[in-house]
Amino acid sequence: MKSTLIDNARSFSIQVAESPEEFRELAAGQTPEVLFITCSDSRVIPSLITGARPGELFELRTAGNIVPRYDERRPSGEAATIEYALRVLHVRDLVVCGHSHCGAVGALVRGEDLSGVPAVRGWLDDCDPSLPDGDDLAHAVRHHAATQLGTLRGYPAVQERLAEGRLALHAWYYEVDTGAVSVHRPELGGEFRPL
Repeated sequence: MKSTLIDNARSFSIQVAESPEEFRELAAGQTPEVLFITCSDSRVIPSLITGARPGELFELRTAGNIVPRYDERRPSGEAATIEYALRVLHVRDLVVCGHSHCGAVGALVRGEDLSGVPAVRGWLDDCDPSLPDGDDLAHAVRHHAATQLGTLRGYPAVQERLAEGRLALHAWYYEVDTGAVSVHRPELGGEFRPL
């Protein structure tokens, strides 16, 4: 393991000691307002993108920010996280954030041979196959993020909170090389516009 990571982990307790009140409050419980679903990609750091402090984001990270279809017969970690965020933590906003240079969506668009990584292949097989063809990966990733909102609408907890008017769904697109974030605007024909 990289020594700087170890050094930073060791020094973190010093930082906590400098802000003891904040961390004591965190120990008492969490009250995030946002469930942030994004890719497992190491270049995508939700708290860095949003400036969120500890306790402000409830995160779900999956390969390709894929939200699997809800199936009560086969509970998943993703379904449990979504249900907990909505029914226990009562988050008010749910963001699905795709990103530039996404390997998962790129593999789908390019039809890559994933036989050497069967678990990845199986995971991506669950993805909505209606990704646009062509070389525009950014367009495909934005489309994919917006499509995940449709999948989320199949979750009972999401349906309940939407019906009560206590949940808003958002699709974002993050550009790794520029830091720019754009948001899906259904009222503008589904375009993504700067946040």
